[in-house]
Amino acid sequence: MEVKSLPIIKSAIKRVVTNEKANAKNSSQLSAMRTAIKNFENAKTANADNVEELYRSAVSAVDKAKSKGLIKPNKAARDKARLTKRLAK
Repeated sequence: MEVKSLPIIKSAIKRVVTNEKANAKNSSQLSAMRTAIKNFENAKTANADNVEELYRSAVSAVDKAKSKGLIKPNKAARDKARLTKRLAK
């Protein structure tokens, strides 16, 4: 736990710890979503044989991020539309 100045109040200290945990979880979830999208795009350009599977995992990652409130619904829809359009090419 790397905090420059911890609060004095007990409940505020708890919030700092909770916020750090949430930040780490959210960051990893967003990173996983971006990685899934990149994996799909790289496989599509390389004409790999598991493109369908990577597409499904990318869409799933976008949906998970949306359901957890990490990205807005319109961004999720836009990303999924772009992935689908790329798959159809």
